[in-house]
Parts: sequence; structure tokens; C-alpha cells
Amino acid sequence: MPFAVSRGARLYWKLDGEESAPAVVLLNSIGTDMDLWDACLPELRSSFRVLRMDTRGHGASDAPCADYSLALLAEDVFAVMDAAGLALAAIAGVSLGGMIAMEMALAQPQRVAALALICTSATMDRTAWADRVVNVRAAGMGAIADLSMGRFLSPQFAVDNPGLAAGIRRQLLAMDPAGYAGCAAAIRDMAIIDRLGAIACPSLVITGDRDTSTPFAGHGENLLRAIPGARHLALASAHLAPVEAPRDLAAGLGAILAP
Repeated sequence: MPFAVSRGARLYWKLDGEESAPAVVLLNSIGTDMDLWDACLPELRSSFRVLRMDTRGHGASDAPCADYSLALLAEDVFAVMDAAGLALAAIAGVSLGGMIAMEMALAQPQRVAALALICTSATMDRTAWADRVVNVRAAGMGAIADLSMGRFLSPQFAVDNPGLAAGIRRQLLAMDPAGYAGCAAAIRDMAIIDRLGAIACPSLVITGDRDTSTPFAGHGENLLRAIPGARHLALASAHLAPVEAPRDLAAGLGAILAP
């Protein structure tokens, strides 16, 4: 299993595709791992060299018991890119992954070719995320499972795809609470909205019309206003767009991320 090391934590990653193809890094949402992107991979692999990783605290990556920050999580991605031999890549991130992507474009713009910001935001309710950190550390993942699943997938999609929904729930419940809480603290402490005007790379803001966590109103629209030249793509999905709308998402990524 390939691992990179960043600030003492081992980070699990996979690299697929032709070496000559442009690179894209796929980042998962809080509470999921790189499998979030499975349904998008066949189309993406035909055009890109695809680097996936389990965010610190998730999947096979280490989950130190501490508050994480977006700066730390961005450092992690750059460390994985180094391990994979990628000096430059487009970054596509869902939810927390999109927040990390924005931090990356601000911290080391020379390494970020383009951004796809999927069902994400630069302004979240600090009190709600502070409560989530406390709840998970005190009571484990079961304390937030129903809340998260209610936002991850739209109700009808969950009914129509019971096995898929059950698998996402099992993965969430099996997650190390320390890792979830650490990443939730990064969302709680996020402070990027006032810096987004400095992002200079091509950027695509992708929103889900059934997303109740980071809808266009109050979230996607703010990114479009703040990031110079950002474009918008609306999908028929809830928060986990790679699960609910994989083909349309992959097509949208191909249009913005290709050089």
C-alpha cells in the first residue's frame, strides 16, 4: 500500500492513468474516503492521471487525536503529490475536500492548475461545527450518523439505492471519531472567504440542487462572487455529487480541468 508521510501522519493514496495525461487530485468529503469517487473513475481515467487519497483521519490514513486545520490538510495533499511525483495538478474536492482545495490554491498557487469546488463552501456555521466536534468526541460516530446521512444523499436516491446508502452509512460509523473530529475542527476554524479573491487559476463551482448542507444560496453563490472568473455547474444531486451524479460530474470536470 502506498503511503506518504506528512507531519508524522501516514496518508494512503492511489495513482491511476497514463503518465503523460494531465493530473487531477480527487479529495473526499468529511466522513467518506477515496471510494467516494468510484463511479466517476472510468470516465476520468480516460482523460487524466488520477490521484486519490484518504484525507487525514479517514480511510486507511492515520487519524491523530488533535484539531486539524485547513493549512495542515493542504500540506498533506502536497506531500501526497510529492510522493506520487506530481509537481502540478488540478484539484477537485467535495465539501471538506473543496475547502482544502481552496487553501491549496492560496498557499501554493504554482502547484494548482485548476479547481473544481464541489458541494462546498468558504463559510460554515462555526457553532454547529463546534458542537459536532464535541458530540463526536464524547459519543462517537453514532451521534452524527443520522444527521450526516440525511445530507449526504437525497431521500429518493437512498430509497432507490439501498445497498449503496447502507455502505456509505457503514463506512461513516466505522470511522475513527478522532479523525472525524479533527477534520470537523478544520471546518469550524476555516477562515478563507476573505482571501478567495487571490485565486487566479480556472475555477468551477459545482452545486447540487438537492444539497441542504452547501446549497447554491448562501454557499455556492458566495464562491462565485469571491473567486475571479469562476464558472458554475448545477447538478441534480444532494451533497455527495460523485455518488448521485457521477457521469454529469465527470463530464463537468473534464471540461474545466483539461489544459
